[in-house]
Order: sequence, then structure tokens, then C-alpha cells
Amino acid sequence: MATSIKIDEDLKTRIQHLAGVRRRSAHWIMREAIQQYVEREEKREAFKQDALRAWNEYQSTGVHVTAAEADEWLAKLEEGRDVELPECHI
Repeated sequence: MATSIKIDEDLKTRIQHLAGVRRRSAHWIMREAIQQYVEREEKREAFKQDALRAWNEYQSTGVHVTAAEADEWLAKLEEGRDVELPECHI
């Protein structure tokens, strides 16, 4: 599928320079940049949606762990200990 985009001369020059340095085509550089941007934004959106679901779940049930409990659990994991998730409570 062919798509065209309009970019200013400065950006075009920068892309062409980078393409030359990397021994790639300008097309490859732009396609790679767009792909990485889309993947990053999809991950960001998925994270946001997960956070919203968690917030809604918390608001409807009140079930949670405190920040201190989460920090303690994460510290143990960081030490390499295989520990269970903290118990959720209301």
C-alpha cells in the first residue's frame, strides 16, 4: 500500500543524512520510525487501558494492596527471592 506524507525540507534533509550514514534508504528510515512509533503508542494505550480497568475494579470492589505492601513485595523479588503476591484486602 503506497501512502505519501508531507514533511518539511529540514526533516527531509535529516532523514536523507541518516539514511546515508546508516546505508539504508530514506524510505526504510521513515518506515522503521513509523513502525516503532506505532508499536510504542500501542503499548502505551494498552497500559492506559489496563490502568483504567484496574481503577474501575478497585472503585467497584475496594480490593487492593497498599503501596508499602507492593514495595515490600517488589524489594523481595529484586533480591531474587521467589515470594507470593501480597494478599489483597478491602
